[in-house]
Order: sequence, then structure tokens, then C-alpha cells
Amino acid sequence: MISVDVVLLPSHLQPRHLEGRAVVVLDVLRATTSMAAALAAGIEEIRIFPDTASALAAGRAFPGARVLCGEERCLPPAGFDLGNSPAAFSREHHGGRVAFMSTTNGTKAIYAARGAKQMFIGALVNASATAKALVQTKLDVTLLCAGTNGQIALEDLLGAGAILAGIEREAAISADSDVVLIARNAFNAARHDLLRTLRESRGGRNVIDAGLAPDIEFASRIDAIEQVGVITGDPPLVRPWP
Repeated sequence: MISVDVVLLPSHLQPRHLEGRAVVVLDVLRATTSMAAALAAGIEEIRIFPDTASALAAGRAFPGARVLCGEERCLPPAGFDLGNSPAAFSREHHGGRVAFMSTTNGTKAIYAARGAKQMFIGALVNASATAKALVQTKLDVTLLCAGTNGQIALEDLLGAGAILAGIEREAAISADSDVVLIARNAFNAARHDLLRTLRESRGGRNVIDAGLAPDIEFASRIDAIEQVGVITGDPPLVRPWP
């Protein structure tokens, strides 16, 4: 039996959500979707930074092949190679490189969860693969939603529900809170039209307003990516699992 909880915002984290547990950070629109896409495109590792200036400085000082990626207010910061669009990563142009990444919400959520025993990034695009990795750890699980500027984000709740569904296909679970039931019900209600639901969410509208609507379609493609990202180190970095 795996105990599972869903936390709606990093500010809601308590020690019990982290200690001895596997935590999945979800920023479906778009950071963790882009991380999964980057790993699938052959990025060797993604170094995570809490702010743009830190990522920019570390990337410029790196002697090897690298790519600076991320966003501020949905758009690429000055001096970055790429924004936060998952489809921008390709094996031809980015395979074998090290990525340096900072985003408004997702990378900060990773820093907030550093007390976990094991940490993963998750999204709709790799929900089932992430669920299988979680079951392999034999740890209890916390699904952490990054939110948007301190507000609950529907897309992250849907990602949590998708991973929860994947865990339940592999093992019996015990829900630690009613938020688990909310995530399950939200995903089940939206699973047959995820694209429309993501477009209607506040996060989706922000992405559309920034002229990046194709990113929503990419993020809605459930289980399109088999790659799982595991987070290690301090400062944290994302590498392929296992």
C-alpha cells in the first residue's frame, strides 16, 4: 500500500510531505513538460536555478556545450537561447548538451521540495512513466503542484490526477487527504478533452496571450513521452531515470 498526497502549492508543504517520501514536482504549463521534452531530445542534464540571473551567470561560465532555457512572464529572458516551449528541444540541436533553466514557478517549486528522499519532475506527457518510477522506489508519494504566482493551477492538478491514475494501475494506494480525491476526480472529468480544459485554465489563457498556444497542445499529449526525470544534487539538477 502506497500512501499518496497531493499538495496544491509549494507554500502548503509541511515536513510530513517530504520526509522519507518521493515527491513529484508538476508545472504542466510549462516547465516540467519542457524538462521531459528536453530529456527526450537527448539533453544530458538540466541544472535548475531559482532565478534568471543565477541561470544566466552559470550558463555563461560553463565551458561545455550548453543551452540556456526558461521564462519570465511566459517569454524567454534576455540572453537565453530558448524559452520554455517544450517543442523547441530537438535531438539534432540539443542532444548531448547541458541545460541551464529558470522559470517563474516550476524551478522554484523544485527548490521548495529539496527535503524529499527522492524527487522527480512530472507532467501529463510522461504521467504513466513517472507513476511506474514512483512505484519502483517503494516510497510513499507527494504530488506537488507548482501553481502560478502563488495561485492554484488547474493544469497541475490534472497532472497530479494523471500520475495518480498511473500509480493506481500499478499498486494499491491510501489517500492522505481529500486533495487526492479532488485530483482524481478532476482528471477523470477532463481526461477525454485535456486540450480544451488546459486552454480554458488560467495558465492556458496566459500562454495563449503570450502567443504560445502550440505549447498547450504539446502539454496535453498524455503519455507522449516515456522519459522520466529524477532530481538530485544541491543545487538541483534533472537527469534521466533510472
